[in-house]
Amino acid sequence: MNASHFRQAIAFMLCLCMQTALPQPSADNWPAPETKQTLDRRVHQGYESWERPLPTHVKAQYAGGMGFLSFGAGWDYGRKCRWETDILIGFLPKAYSNRTHTIYTLKQNYIPWSISCCDRFAIEPLTCGVYLNLISGEDYWVREPDRYPDAKYYWFTSRLRTFFYIGQRFTYYLKSETLLRNITLFYEFSVNDLDMVSAFGNRSLGISDIACFSVGIKFQLFR
Repeated sequence: MNASHFRQAIAFMLCLCMQTALPQPSADNWPAPETKQTLDRRVHQGYESWERPLPTHVKAQYAGGMGFLSFGAGWDYGRKCRWETDILIGFLPKAYSNRTHTIYTLKQNYIPWSISCCDRFAIEPLTCGVYLNLISGEDYWVREPDRYPDAKYYWFTSRLRTFFYIGQRFTYYLKSETLLRNITLFYEFSVNDLDMVSAFGNRSLGISDIACFSVGIKFQLFR
């Protein structure tokens, strides 16, 4: 073995010793593998103990058979928050009726999908549901008043109405850990039970004659 080969052997042994002496990275220090981001980012925060009755969101809505403006709160539940139940109070000013009326609404929503467009935006391409509202005032009744000659002069109640709706939503997610999780804008097309029956019996009435358009905003609470 000549001198050149001897020096190469010594250098190889030194490198091997240094590599053995240096600390090796543990599995705990390895970077976590990137997880695939899901399109539906909805997460039900939920509450615990006495907090469970607290609402998960608040809403404001314009039109839709609930009054000129309506305000309320609600609860989301189920897998991916697909279900919502809302309670709203609306107001119909005297300018739109013979007097000011209050309208109470119980609303059930179903939102099957949420599609993330980027880090902070998502679209819910379909929302649908049903809601029942009750209007105040002596001009409206549940049971037909005695002033009508026949007990079944009117076959429907004028105080209670059932609505069916479809619509879409657009959500903006907030990054800060505050009271607010996200803000959602939505619109809906709705029709009530009485107008649907009237349309079946009167072919001159189209969908534009019986459908109501409404818009609203939803504030999703963090916890």
